[in-house]
Amino acid sequence: MKRRAFIFGGIGAVGAVGALVVGWTVLPVRQRLTTSAPLPTQGAEVALNGWVKIDADNSVTIMMCRSEMGQGVHTGLAMILAEELDADWSRVRVENAPPDKIFNNLQVVVDGLPFHPDDHRLVRRFADHVTRKLMREIGEIATGGSSGLSDLWMPMREAGASARAMLVSAAAQRWRVTESECRTEGGKVLHGSGRSATFGELAADAARQPMPDKVPLKEPSAFRLVGRPLHRLDAAAKTNGSARFGIDALPPRLLYASVLMCPTVGGRVKHADVSAAVAQRGVVKAFVVPPFNGGTGGVAVIADNAFRAMQALDTLKVDWDPGPAAGASSARLMARIAAALDRDDGHEYYARGDVDEVLRGAAKVINAEYRAPYLAHGAVEPINCTVQYEDHAATVWVSTQVPGIARAHAARVLDLRPDQVDLQVMMLGGGFGRRLEADFVSQAAAIAREVKGRPVQTIWTRSQDMAHDFYRPACVARLRAGLDREGRLVGWQARSAGQAIVPEMLARDFGFPRIPIDKTVAEGAYDQPYAWPAARISHTNVELPIPVGFWRSVGHSHQAFFTECFIDEMAAAAGKDPVVFRAALLEEHPRHLTVLQRVAALSGWGKPMARAADGIARARGVALHQSYGSIVGQVAEVSVAADKTIRVHRVYCVIDCGTPVNPNLIRQQAESGIIFGLSAALLQEITFADGVVQQKNFHDFPVVRMADCPAIQTEIIASAAAPLGAGEVCTPPVAPAVANALFALTGQRLRALPLKLA
Repeated sequence: MKRRAFIFGGIGAVGAVGALVVGWTVLPVRQRLTTSAPLPTQGAEVALNGWVKIDADNSVTIMMCRSEMGQGVHTGLAMILAEELDADWSRVRVENAPPDKIFNNLQVVVDGLPFHPDDHRLVRRFADHVTRKLMREIGEIATGGSSGLSDLWMPMREAGASARAMLVSAAAQRWRVTESECRTEGGKVLHGSGRSATFGELAADAARQPMPDKVPLKEPSAFRLVGRPLHRLDAAAKTNGSARFGIDALPPRLLYASVLMCPTVGGRVKHADVSAAVAQRGVVKAFVVPPFNGGTGGVAVIADNAFRAMQALDTLKVDWDPGPAAGASSARLMARIAAALDRDDGHEYYARGDVDEVLRGAAKVINAEYRAPYLAHGAVEPINCTVQYEDHAATVWVSTQVPGIARAHAARVLDLRPDQVDLQVMMLGGGFGRRLEADFVSQAAAIAREVKGRPVQTIWTRSQDMAHDFYRPACVARLRAGLDREGRLVGWQARSAGQAIVPEMLARDFGFPRIPIDKTVAEGAYDQPYAWPAARISHTNVELPIPVGFWRSVGHSHQAFFTECFIDEMAAAAGKDPVVFRAALLEEHPRHLTVLQRVAALSGWGKPMARAADGIARARGVALHQSYGSIVGQVAEVSVAADKTIRVHRVYCVIDCGTPVNPNLIRQQAESGIIFGLSAALLQEITFADGVVQQKNFHDFPVVRMADCPAIQTEIIASAAAPLGAGEVCTPPVAPAVANALFALTGQRLRALPLKLA
């Protein structure tokens, strides 16, 4: 009886736990309005919720939990909250938010789920819901995936509206009127009698009001800030030099460190003689540092200024252990990636119908192989991190996209709890995904540990930054498609192979076992809107000793090139205009069709092209791509000089990214993304010889210069939908638009990046 009671009791307990888990999953996501601890305030400041503080002088401080790396996220998010608050925009400022779960980025993980955008099944909705609940509790305060505004659109609106309601309640009580008699405008509460009070005058009373359970949000027609091209909040500081980036952290008694890292990626020190270095003037200490978080090991030198630390590296004598990348060359790496496609089809991300049967019956079948190389991030601000370590505490000043991960790894290296590390998020002089990594933070913490009590700023040189990146993975794709006798697309097969980013990131930062699939490597291939009657799209993960990471637009950055160029190939094989051919595949997607038709009209598609000023012929190419929810169409005007130099004269860009919170920010990011993508399309490639990166600086990993930059004309589609991605979405289409223009101009179909004419 005891045994039977134990068994049935255990079954009952399991059932109860299961019921609790099921019950938890169906509950709504926990609130994102109030922090677990009150916000820190100064002077007469009061916090009305976890997102906004108001001072007696009527200034409004909005908490920022996303990193500002040039994309304008601080301005965009502040506009959303200030809109619902009815704040005086001239009195708005921003402040970095403290660590708290309400600031976790839910949308970036939801966007990473491997579903097609057209998949609206219950399983998709349930997965989205559960993921949001989980990330609210165990997620990360992350900036990436073009998710800043889309993730915080509702929390920021609700925070502003809630604070506004509390201010109105305070005014109504003071004036002994009903709340419905009051309205707000420009940082004031107003009454029909002519009475008014600023938010600052009401803030203390408002803070004593109960938090409203539910508040009405504005209709888009009532917006006064959202939709306007307001100046950026950080513009003045960046103009007058008062803006503070990671490299500008200058605490008292600062020391500087430089690191000589193993030339081979992922290598480490076998033996080092540092005696000559420590004898140098100003040198404090020299010692070996191991690899951290998937990075590379080396020898660090701490000195009283950065120049002396760097100069002392030249005196080091080091024997290196090159590690698993020894012998890795670009040719061998690409051969291994291509060989993976010979073995199997990999994981299937999308399938419709029997594509093999359809292609066997097609009137015409086209095959092609496309390739994309490894790429570095090349952010203008090189890698740096400043750390001050005490016995039971540390301060870290760093430009990071993931402050929680950075704090956790600094704490681990210093044998502290995360709450003992004060992490100061500085502005980022470019991120593009490189500052999602923690290798340089752990390294800087290990270096500062050697001189307890003194802050140490570790700075990498540009060549170290280029040679020890987490690179955009190289990728090979094989595509096959068929047409019927009328030139209609009937079947589409796309198989790609390359390294997977998410499994490697989870392993190096969290110690997770490598998961078998990674949506980010196939995005841009399987999630596009074209109506393929039959299709199969798959990707094979390849294990290689090259460190890879997220790069602006991630898989979209190369899959868009493969997909949009091959669509053009099929249009040519069908004898149809590329815009007309695409339009026929978009009949079920009116938003995409509108973007395509608008960029065609904007660029004068179909009209004869005038020659360039020097008399050289020009041609147009088109590309359409969806990423991070947004739809972008681009047309590039291209010519080829006598020496076969490719010249891009103009790029037309049309974007549908939902509600355009600030058109200025969107246009800036469109231009930035196009130039970033054009640099990769025409000029950039990371190559390896015996595991060593061959590119050292911008002279051999160039960016498009001002003299060569095309004119860019951007049009934003009006929309009342929630904001979608903008920071990365204009990078993917530019390479295929240029490649397709080159085919129209020269008849050469270029299937490898960077684009080079024979």
